[in-house]
Amino acid sequence: MTTTPPPWPGDPLPERELELAAADRAVDALCRTRPEGGLLVYSGSAGIGKTSVLARVRARAAERCTVRTTRADPGTTAVPFHTARALFAPDLADTDGLAALLGPHRALVGPALGLTTPGEEPADPQGVQDALVALTARAARRHRARPLVLVLDDAHWADGESLGWLAALGPRLARLPLLLVVAHRPTEHAAEEGRPHLDALGTAARLRVTLRALSPEAAAGLTRRALGTGADDALGRALWDATGGSPYELAELLARLREHPLDPGADQATAVRELAATVRGHRLADRLGGLGPDAARLAWAAAVLGAGIPLRLAASLAGLSPGRQATATGELRAARVLNPGDTVDFTHPLVAGAVYDAVPRSLRTTFHGRAAWLLTAEGHSPAAAARHLLEVHPDQDPALVEQLRRAAREHLAVGAPDAARRCLERALREPPEHHLRAHVHHELGCAALLTSPADTVRHLRTALELPGLDDTLRADATFRLAQALAHNQQMREASLSVAFAAATTEPGPERLRLQAAHFMYDAFRATEDDGPGRSRRLAQLADPLAGETNAERALLTLRAFDGMLRGENHTVVAEFCERALTDGHPAPGLGWTDTVWGFEYPCLAGITYAWIDELDRAEELFGEAVRAYEISGWSGGHLAFAHMLTGAVLRRRGRLTEAETRLRESLRLADRIGTGLPVHWDAVCLLVDTLLARGRTADAQRLAEARGFGPPYPDAMILPDAPSVHGRLLLALGRTDEAVAALEAASAMAERGRHNPVWAPWRRDLAGALATRDPERARALTRRLRVDAERFGTPTALGMALGCEAALAPAGAAPALRARAVAHLEESPAQDELARARVALGLATGDRDQLHRGLLLARTCGADALAEQARSALA
Repeated sequence: MTTTPPPWPGDPLPERELELAAADRAVDALCRTRPEGGLLVYSGSAGIGKTSVLARVRARAAERCTVRTTRADPGTTAVPFHTARALFAPDLADTDGLAALLGPHRALVGPALGLTTPGEEPADPQGVQDALVALTARAARRHRARPLVLVLDDAHWADGESLGWLAALGPRLARLPLLLVVAHRPTEHAAEEGRPHLDALGTAARLRVTLRALSPEAAAGLTRRALGTGADDALGRALWDATGGSPYELAELLARLREHPLDPGADQATAVRELAATVRGHRLADRLGGLGPDAARLAWAAAVLGAGIPLRLAASLAGLSPGRQATATGELRAARVLNPGDTVDFTHPLVAGAVYDAVPRSLRTTFHGRAAWLLTAEGHSPAAAARHLLEVHPDQDPALVEQLRRAAREHLAVGAPDAARRCLERALREPPEHHLRAHVHHELGCAALLTSPADTVRHLRTALELPGLDDTLRADATFRLAQALAHNQQMREASLSVAFAAATTEPGPERLRLQAAHFMYDAFRATEDDGPGRSRRLAQLADPLAGETNAERALLTLRAFDGMLRGENHTVVAEFCERALTDGHPAPGLGWTDTVWGFEYPCLAGITYAWIDELDRAEELFGEAVRAYEISGWSGGHLAFAHMLTGAVLRRRGRLTEAETRLRESLRLADRIGTGLPVHWDAVCLLVDTLLARGRTADAQRLAEARGFGPPYPDAMILPDAPSVHGRLLLALGRTDEAVAALEAASAMAERGRHNPVWAPWRRDLAGALATRDPERARALTRRLRVDAERFGTPTALGMALGCEAALAPAGAAPALRARAVAHLEESPAQDELARARVALGLATGDRDQLHRGLLLARTCGADALAEQARSALA
């Protein structure tokens, strides 16, 4: 016997006309000559009719569109990207067009969609999400003849990774020939990691509707339609009272009443209430009791396995022979528990939930354990079986721990760190054998690195306290611990962690790696107990090195960076960079996507080049970074940092408009992964500096206020020197007293032995601020600035120092100093500084040619205020 259909199969859904009309308008917009995509979200409690609405939307859209649909299930909430795979199943089965659909990131998105075997290394979660968004756009464009409609029911049960993809897709839908239709229960029914994504979908939706219960009039009309015109309004009202207007419960009751009409002499209200109690909650599952033990056991097994799993596996889990399975399946279909078909498909999620809750607790645990074994025997991956292992009671089972560790590695390889974390946390509860506990904590710390630095710190510290890690793993755990601490703005703790490990590690490659990390994190600190002493120790260690190993190259990179900050002669600094690189590029193992040493070392080499006027070299390195991250699909914090560094080079060149664009892109990328990260501080600092160079002081002020740019600063050093930039902002705002205080605070750079006048130009700005109130101090600052610039020796530093000196020099001496500044800056890549020097020279001497050339260069750079100053002078 087949499932009884709803009592209104071909009729309009009662009191859902507005919701369906909105869907019709969205489909009309999608099918125009110039398609307009969109997002519709229907929400409501269980049984309120979401599935019925979506069924009508699908049927109407299918007349003109390509419809892809799926329904999430509680059993797949913990299976990463399951919903994405289900929605795209028909497209992924098209082998002829698959390569074009997957696009350039096949290696990244293929494992997430179950098309290729995951690799050994973790995939970047943000990169996988972006690759899925790009794949969706390609799929939408392939279906222009019949535009694509994606329909997801019960989205509150969708896996967090798929919901993250849909939430990222939502704001882009208006520009794509794609309609996304989503239905879900209130967000409190979703898993914790899925709730923000459901909220984001609601925010992005062109229509967000909360479905309401049916009215008594609608219930009466449906009663007459199902039972005939002889059914009176009193019965309809009794049904409405009993169900609260729930469409699902009303349909179930009417189906039963059609099969077993009420006794004409019975009290209708009482009889309906008693009947209604059997279609909700635990009483719903009681229907299994009258079907016999085989039917109940098969239903329980099906509820544990979840939707879409072959019924033969459910029968195997229940211990039923094929003949007994056939009988039990027929009984479950007749009782409206299962729909027809060869796979598990409950008639309604309420039925599935009630059956699962009815499984005796001890049997449920047993079923989950056997389900994991069955799926593995069927050839499913460890990740597919892992959701069942999560439900098994801890029992000190080494095999289960190993299965969960394998599943976690697979989750990481497809870009699902949250799923990996759940597996490893469950493995710890088993617990693992004593000698493996440190390994599991280490793996758990690494899994949480991108999503929860605090958890990473906790687990890695535990791993380091336990026995079991060899020297290589201990060094790796320490290195990643330091990364997490630095990511969490705990630079001092990062430095101390690697220093202690280096002191307790035997001489060899791992010790050198830790020593290099110690120097690096000390260099990154905004404050330091003995900066000059650290520089001396680093020089003693690195100066004799030839750069034959990666450990030596890392130390030479740090030596070059430190020399740049200290303002050593730029040719000496460049020579250290050359020894640190291989033919001008990062050596194998020290590249942008290598995880053993980290991306910091090629980054520091590029930053050093950028501040010694070797901008072509810096731009080449940072361009490699962007390409490497885009090819590898690393579109999270690493790509944000690469864009920030490219923006820094553009700022140094004086290409201010392009720099602003690139830095805003860096902030956009960084905002997707959190707030208050080091890349945020760097990008905001550079962007404020760029806006000030453009003369857009009000914009710089708004940005600084919105982003909290100013003291107190984090313990991590900011690129470039944040107090210098903040002081310049205050000067531009006319808040001179505050500016002087800020610039005095910036002088701490000098106390640390850092005298690069371009990285931290606080002396130039402080001299300008003190020119009238303390001229003697101002002149002393310019003299020291000139000494630092001559020691450093770059054209930019010399030109800036001479320009500062000219601003304070007697009128007769100023023109010659300004002319020398122009001459130096003509050899500099900093074109905005050259434009500023030309305009200053033209104003000092009345030379219209210099003013005109300064004007043209200022316009090219995007230095709008400087261009206006030159134009006014020429006028």
